This record gives sequence, structure tokens and C-alpha cells, in this order.
Amino acid sequence: MTTEAVIETCRLTKSYGRHEAVRELNLSVPAGGITAFLGKNGAGKSTTIKMLLGMIAPTSGEGVMLGTRIGELENHRDCLRRVAYVAENMALYRYMTVEQMIRFARSFYPDWRESVAAELLHVYSLPLDRKIKSLSKGMRTKLVLLLAFARNPELLILDEPSEGLDPVAHEHLLQTLVTRSAEGVSIFVSSHQIAEIERIADHVCVLDRGALVLHASLDELRQFYRRIDMVFARAPREEEFRVPGVERIQIEDNQATIFTRWNTEEILERAKKLNAISVQVQAIGLREIFLETVKER
Repeated sequence: MTTEAVIETCRLTKSYGRHEAVRELNLSVPAGGITAFLGKNGAGKSTTIKMLLGMIAPTSGEGVMLGTRIGELENHRDCLRRVAYVAENMALYRYMTVEQMIRFARSFYPDWRESVAAELLHVYSLPLDRKIKSLSKGMRTKLVLLLAFARNPELLILDEPSEGLDPVAHEHLLQTLVTRSAEGVSIFVSSHQIAEIERIADHVCVLDRGALVLHASLDELRQFYRRIDMVFARAPREEEFRVPGVERIQIEDNQATIFTRWNTEEILERAKKLNAISVQVQAIGLREIFLETVKER
């Protein structure tokens, strides 16, 4: 376990009977910056986050968050005071008004910032006198975000934080995450909004069927991942392009498309030897990388 990571797991596993929701996860979330946690529905993202927060116990393996092992209950409670958590459908006291909920929450946190809470009340147009049970889904999401952003934690964990938000509130959320990161808060965010996440993330982790299938900085992804489209006089064989770094080879008639995470030069050299009529190399975005990474093989 490294001191530079705010979250680190070693073979962390959660099983429900024969189903492994998370499988021997070795995850390292660097301190500082924004780390995106991506995956299809049911990939195990929320289960991983709940294990880190002590909401459910792992079946096996271990995890450390802010230097504290997640199984050490007393120390873990102290650790959680340094963490702010936002989740889709997060539990709130529905019988309280917005004002009562804010007063209740701030009584637990010495790092509460009254000026930030007041600013977000205005930005989100939250009605202080309305009971939480009468709020729309978007308004409840805004309230949960206020409760997290009004604090000054070391680590901010968000699990699908934009559900129900309108475009203006969603843009404000992204800007707030960038600002909090610049202030030194480490951010770990699970989201389906890949295009928006690509704008702000520093690192990307992709979970598929409970296993980590991609872990890299966004700069590395932009530098190395490529799609190569080629046309030949005769159709090449797949074997001719099976080199380290190639993720997928698709050949139709005389056209070949190769998705690669590195080793582009080797592929181009092979295309030249096979007398390719045309070759196009394209950098690809996070959305396409994600879709290729979790594609059924």
C-alpha cells in the first residue's frame, strides 16, 4: 500500500452466493485530482464504494482509505469524518424541511462552511421551508450536493451525483468539482456521463463485471489509444495484426479496423509490408475507449 494513494485495495472481493459483484480488485486512487470510476450498470462500482465506506463488509481482500484499513471500525469512523459522500437516492430525513436538514447535518461536521452553504442555497434555489418529501428528485440531489460541498473534506466520493439535475445545475456541479480539486480535495466520482467526465477527470478506472479492466491517466489514454482504419487490395488475416497492445481487430472484405492501446508504430509497419492502399490513424475519446474496453468478447 502506497502513501500517495487516498484509496487503495488489494484483491478486494464481494460475493453474494455464487455471484461475485467485485472480483479481486486492485485499485489505487492517487491523492489530488479527479479520478473517474466508470462501468456499466451492475459492474460493481457502488458495491466497491460501499465497502470502502464500511456500509457493507468485503468477502475477502483488504482496502485502505486515507491511511485507514476499512475493517478497523473505530479508526474507520475517524476516517469517515474526513470524507464527504454523495450518492444517487441518498437517504434523507423526509419529514424535515430543507433548513432543518442543513442544521442537522452541520452539527456533525466541524469543517462546515456556512458561507458555501448559503451560496449553494442561492445557486440551487432550494426552498428552506419545504419538506424534503415534497422535493423533486433534482432538488433532493441538489440538497445532497450542498451537504457535501459545504464541508471541507480530504476526500470527496460521489456515486452518480448528477441524477435528476437540469443542464445548468449539472454544469455547476462539474465546475464545483474542478474548483474543489484545485483546492486540494481528492475526488473519486462514479458516473455514466462519460463526455462530461472526460472534461474534468485526471485519471480513469473502468470496472467490468466486478474486475478492473482499465486504470490510467487521461493523458496516457489520449497519447496512446488509437483507431487505425486500413484498406488493402486483398483482405488481410487477423493473425497478421495480432501484436501486443491490440485490443480488437475487425476485418470486413478488404477493410481492416484495429483498436489499440499502444504499439501503433508496429501496426503501421505491418500495414506497409502488406501494401495497404490507405491508412488512417485517429485518436479516440474516452467514450469510445470505454465502449471498446467493456465490449463483450
